[in-house]
Amino acid sequence: MQIQALPVPPSLLGESPTWWPEQGALYWTDIPGLKLHRWIVASSRHDEWAFETEVGSFAPLPGGHLLLALRSGLARFDPATGQRTALADAPYDRALLRFNDGKADPQGRFWVGTICEPRDPPRAALYRWAAGKLEAVAADISVSNGLGWSPDGRTMYWSDTHRHQVFAFDFDASEGTLSRRRVFASFARKTPGQDLATYGGRPDGAAVDAEGCYWVAMFEGQRLLRLAPSGEQLLDVPLPARCPTMPCFGGPDLRTLFVTTARANRPAEELAAQPLAGAVLTLRVEVPGLPIHFARG
Repeated sequence: MQIQALPVPPSLLGESPTWWPEQGALYWTDIPGLKLHRWIVASSRHDEWAFETEVGSFAPLPGGHLLLALRSGLARFDPATGQRTALADAPYDRALLRFNDGKADPQGRFWVGTICEPRDPPRAALYRWAAGKLEAVAADISVSNGLGWSPDGRTMYWSDTHRHQVFAFDFDASEGTLSRRRVFASFARKTPGQDLATYGGRPDGAAVDAEGCYWVAMFEGQRLLRLAPSGEQLLDVPLPARCPTMPCFGGPDLRTLFVTTARANRPAEELAAQPLAGAVLTLRVEVPGLPIHFARG
């Protein structure tokens, strides 16, 4: 596969790539860089917005607005004017946690998890924003990531990057509830002193394609994996950056895979050898992805 990069400055920790089809644009966040980015494909235009705190993730809203998950809480944001309206305060100790991966489900509910600093004990949780209420629905993890839904909307995926595991739930679309939590995929942890060349990485952000396969970025593993609905590994795609963070499908046919990557806190020799660390990578795939879900206002 031919892998290229968007011609934009690198992010410290690029995350949450999101394709907005009506705009023909890719949005993503640089979490420690405190910025939200947009790349409009047709005009090769790059826009960015700065914030006073981390934007962990976001989802598009009808009318061109975004639902942002900031460390301080949820907010509605208008990219055209820069206006921001608070929706919900953060339900955690902001000195120890922040919002991380978040996505809207097919019915428009916004699901967003947290990351705890430090990682142990596991204080992070998964929240659901619906009908003006923010509620905790799952817990006992350290780094919430990997959200995605099967094409029929009956399975939801969620991972704990720190634990090296991806979970699957039965998803009740009408009620927005989860049941039958089980391990979908597990990966070997890095052992003390292990060379990164022999470490497969840990599961970070993910996306689901039209065949129901789960594409997951393996942080520090320098690769993307495509997993069948059974959990079987179908494809292993090597990448030119050690720390991919999340893929998303985009382009008019949803067959362009955009992959955000990180460069923050990486060794100098690694960055010298991998100039695309922090870039948004692009590659073409055979199976299209699923359309983005919009959050309800």
